[in-house]
Amino acid sequence: MVAATPTHTRWRRLLPLGLLLTAAALAFAFDLDRYFSLAALREHRAALQAYVANHQLAALLIYAGLYVAVVALSLPVGALLTVGGGFLFGTLIGGAATVIGATLGATIIFLAARYAFGDFLKNCAAPWLKRFETGFKRHAASYLLILRLAPVFPFFVVNIAPAFLGVRTSLYVATTFFGIMPGTFVYASVGSGLGAILDAGGAPDLNIIFTPPVLLPLLALSALAAFPIALRKVGLLRSADE
Repeated sequence: MVAATPTHTRWRRLLPLGLLLTAAALAFAFDLDRYFSLAALREHRAALQAYVANHQLAALLIYAGLYVAVVALSLPVGALLTVGGGFLFGTLIGGAATVIGATLGATIIFLAARYAFGDFLKNCAAPWLKRFETGFKRHAASYLLILRLAPVFPFFVVNIAPAFLGVRTSLYVATTFFGIMPGTFVYASVGSGLGAILDAGGAPDLNIIFTPPVLLPLLALSALAAFPIALRKVGLLRSADE
């Protein structure tokens, strides 16, 4: 049995991320995101609702699978797709399917990025980046929840950045799952009332997440997630590894 050469090993490590990037490039090249638009939803509304009514479990699995693909490929249609999930399945079921699909998709790209570049970046990291990694590890749960809860950080960046900072996969999955819940259910609740909006010829407000009644509670949750960091800074709370 011939041992794998460093070159072969490197190519194998890059393959998962390469496949994701290729699939994303093809999706953009063929303009597949046009199928995830308000116009497409309006056009196929009756057929979609009929399919959900007759094949609810299959429709739910297809929706969750689509969400996994959209997040893993970083297609910029997540907010509208979440609204669509709320429209087709209701706030609770649609929101839950979205959280599961988004968490799985984010985990796929997280593992692909870690597998491809994690060790390389660790070895080549500048001293300041290594110090940042150390600090991030000490407060990983708080930092990850803040990044997920605050709607000011690009979802794609939050998906891959922890892969380079030594975050445990289990912690990444848990903080992603719970951290995206509030925003997800806000959009799903918008979707649950989408029928009336479409009947009136209107469009859902996808910027609702930035309105004070929604944004302020999310920022408050982010501040709550940051509270353990503040306590450790003043010496009132010790991290688990101390």
